[in-house]
Formats: sequence, structure tokens, C-alpha cells
Amino acid sequence: MKFLLRRLIRAVLLMAGVSVLCFLFTEMAPGSFFDEMRLNPQISPETIASLRLRYGLDQPLVTRYLHWVKGAVHADFGYSIAYNSPVAPLLWERAKNTLLLTTVGMAFTWALSLPIGIWSASRHDRLLDRVVNAGTSLLISIPEVVIGLTLLAIVVRWRILPVGGIHSLESDGLSRGARVLDTVRHLVLPVTALVLLETSIIVRHVRTSVVEALQHPAIDAARGFGIPRLRLLWRHVLPLAASPVISLFGFSLAGLISGSLLVEVICGWPGLGPLILDATLSRDLSVVIGGTMLSAVFMVAGNLVADLMLLASDPRIRIEEADAH
Repeated sequence: MKFLLRRLIRAVLLMAGVSVLCFLFTEMAPGSFFDEMRLNPQISPETIASLRLRYGLDQPLVTRYLHWVKGAVHADFGYSIAYNSPVAPLLWERAKNTLLLTTVGMAFTWALSLPIGIWSASRHDRLLDRVVNAGTSLLISIPEVVIGLTLLAIVVRWRILPVGGIHSLESDGLSRGARVLDTVRHLVLPVTALVLLETSIIVRHVRTSVVEALQHPAIDAARGFGIPRLRLLWRHVLPLAASPVISLFGFSLAGLISGSLLVEVICGWPGLGPLILDATLSRDLSVVIGGTMLSAVFMVAGNLVADLMLLASDPRIRIEEADAH
């Protein structure tokens, strides 16, 4: 419980820091939502002043921040000027789509990365291991935007998959099973982009952890007892390599969320990414701050889950926690 409490306190402090930076950066950004209104001669300066007063934009930054924190505690992230709607429902509707994309992307990423990394490490410095290293190095060196745009161009050119949205226009008349299949078809493109973006990094980390575990004296002793290769790998090597791999889980979630925001914009997936981009371009600061904070919550939650998994899987950490108290 003390371990969990310390992690929760750290998460709260981190979120407080992120919120302060969000407000500072949005305040430093040039322009405001009302700039285009000022160019319209039919809108008087008094009207713009009354709108600023209505939305509290005439108040000092500290006052606006404290008011936002008070509302955020009750899941109230303010009011969107561009959408003329409270921010929280807008964020939640898009966040569900982002969570769906990230969850499916993470499942496929780890389902591919773990066996490839373990298989590559078990054939250390052989031809196939070098091929895997060359392939992952190539993918890491390619910018994320290039990967996303290349996949998009292929899909559009040959019309392999639907692009944009989570459902097709005619999906309302489909059965439940057909709607699910339609959603799966729309998921294929963004999930493929996410998997290509993150798999190469995770494969290299998993491979390094397994290679280090293979050099452990306990593994040499197990080899001396004549334990079969596959059993040695899955029953003895993997537990030794588990701690760094589990630690990587939290970081990979952060990478998948940040990558998903970019992929959503490129592939037209209706998640937080396009919403935050549109709000940034229109200077709808309440949506920008709320979307950024919600993305940060997902990242912090992923790191917290990874910490708990690490505590449950590694007895050395539990011993250290017990000795510390």
C-alpha cells in the first residue's frame, strides 16, 4: 500500500506540473480565438469584450488556472467556444476511440514484439538476428509521418481498406455483427501504422534484455544440467528478462498514445488527435488543455500499471520495499 501511495502521489504531482505547463504554453502562444472576429467589421469591439468576459478570458492567468483546477476535480474541463459545448463530453467521445485504437495497437505490438525479440536473442549474432536488427534499424530511422503517409497512399491507391472515420456511411442499416466488422476494417490502417511505429523499438529492447539474461551465471548452470533449449528459454531466461521488459510496458504505452495522436490525424480516425489539432488551429484553449491533460492521464496510468506489474513479478523489489520500511 505504501508503494502504491508513493506512486499515486508522484502521479498527482506530475499531473499538476503538466497542467501548469499547459496553461503557461497556451498563454505564451500568439493570437486568440477572437482574432478573426476582430477582422469582421460587423462585430463590434464591445461584443468581443463581452464574449471574453463571458468565458472568463479577461481574468489573470492564475485566477483562470485555479478556476480550471476546481472544475477539473469534478471532471469539468471548461467550455469550448468553437463547439459551443462543454469540453468533457467532447473529450470523452473522442477518448473512447483513442483508447480503442491504442488498446488494439498495444495488443498487436506486444504480440509481435515479444516472440520476435526472444527469437532474435536466442540466435544472437546469427544471420537471422542480423536481419531483424537491420529491419528494426530501418523502421526506427524512418520518420513517423512518412510511415503513416506511405500506408495511407497504398490504401487509397488500391482501395484496399476504408479510410477515415470509425464507421462507413451506410453502417446505420447494418446488423450488429456487420457494424463490428466495419469498425475492424476501419481499424486496420491506423493499427498497422501504430504497430510499425512501435514494434521495432520494443523488439530491440526485448532482444537486449533476453541477451543479457542468457549471459547470467544461473543460465550457464541450467545449461550444465542439460535442460532443453526451449524450456531453458521460456522457464528460466524469460523470468530473468521480465523486469526490464515490464518497465518498458509503461514507456511503450506513452509512445503508443503519442503515436496514436499523429496516426489519427493522418488516417482520419476520430480520436483525440484531430480534436486537439483543430482546437489548436482555432485557438480553442479549453479543448487543447483538456485533451492534453487527458492524454497525460493515460500515460501516467500506463506507467502506474507497469509499476504494479513489476512489483508483483519481481520479488527483489518487494524485498527492497520491505527493507525500506
